[in-house]
Amino acid sequence: MQILIPLAVLSLILAFSASRSTEAPTGFDNKSNGVADDATHEADQMRFEEVELVSDGLGPLYNAQSCRECHQSPVSGAASQVAELRVGHQGPDGHFHNPEIPIADGAEVISGRSLVNDRAICPNAAFPDKEIQERVPETENIRTFRLSLSLLGDGFVEAVADQTLIDLAAQQCKSSHRKICGQVLLVPIVEAPGQMSVGRFGWKDQHASLLSFAGDAYLNEMGITNRLQPDEVTNLCNAHSEPNDIPGPDGLSDIDHFARFVRATKAPARDSQLASGAVAKKGEGLFDKIGCATCHVETLTTAPAGTKINGGTLTIPAALGSVTFHPWGDFLMHDVGTGDGILQATREHYGKRVFQIMSDYLSKQDFESSRNKIRTAPLWGVRLRPRLMHDGASLTLRAAIQRHQGEAMRVSQKFEKLKREDQDAIIEFLKSL
Repeated sequence: MQILIPLAVLSLILAFSASRSTEAPTGFDNKSNGVADDATHEADQMRFEEVELVSDGLGPLYNAQSCRECHQSPVSGAASQVAELRVGHQGPDGHFHNPEIPIADGAEVISGRSLVNDRAICPNAAFPDKEIQERVPETENIRTFRLSLSLLGDGFVEAVADQTLIDLAAQQCKSSHRKICGQVLLVPIVEAPGQMSVGRFGWKDQHASLLSFAGDAYLNEMGITNRLQPDEVTNLCNAHSEPNDIPGPDGLSDIDHFARFVRATKAPARDSQLASGAVAKKGEGLFDKIGCATCHVETLTTAPAGTKINGGTLTIPAALGSVTFHPWGDFLMHDVGTGDGILQATREHYGKRVFQIMSDYLSKQDFESSRNKIRTAPLWGVRLRPRLMHDGASLTLRAAIQRHQGEAMRVSQKFEKLKREDQDAIIEFLKSL
């Protein structure tokens, strides 16, 4: 029998645990959090920023030429205004279906993914008569844009124990009398086929591992095949052997450098001057009082150093073990009325091999229920984002708050009932994050 601890007691337990932990380093200085020395971190950052060329295996379909292109504001690894396009349709069976997108005048149909790439490498000198640009068919009437996420501090997020997130979801549900219930998704660890963990990365919580996340993005955003994702989306216009990403003299591939770079990033820093002001402090209290902090959880603590995670493929290092950090997010899925209706495409995110190995497991999961849910956006660094919510459609903090419905409807209503000066205090607090 599962024993549910009252939220207030859980908070005391977490606070006690945090008292024995160290605080996560913060800043936008491109320095390592301790996972790697600064020289190694700088070298990994250069890989993260490297521009991929057709001669490197770029494409054939792609969105960007480097990780930095989508993750750089104010420093590499942070967020951006760049958005990706995802589409699909609801079939006669009432279920979401991924699109079928013809390319090269119908010579091939791209399927098994919701992502639609904005760019293609041909026509070019080698393939002057091939035109493979993806375009959205009229049949695909479920459409959304999703902003690129910040990766800063995600090493700490990866090091949070699954049980911490599972317990958090249970306590949310109980304390709110089932009005706010974060959904936990168990997802495959691509580097450990057959192993699962609690998803926490991506707008749909599609990954639990930063290496899995890196392999996914390298293929689907840049078209670079790698050991985790060795199959091209299309072989049209492709003249490279697979995988494109091969190990260097140190035995590491680009995706290894990407994952290590992200794990070593510092957490986003607050505006300390604004945060120390009376108005922001008042706003923080109101933020908690009206219920925003139920999902935008201030503090989490990582598992101890030496803990095996990601299906046993990664051991939490000292720099990430028993560390307290402040994301202002729960990394769970919620329906706040802004869901895009897109179901995560399992073959796209996990690759053909893992998809086949785990097809039986995946077919039994209730991923369909997450269609209209979005991962809670962690608010650390939100003051640096000019476009808000998953689709970037909210341009002010006030508009973003007012847009919250669904599970967050009562919280949004409480915000609207506050005096204007109290609303402004919450906005001032958010501007300090």
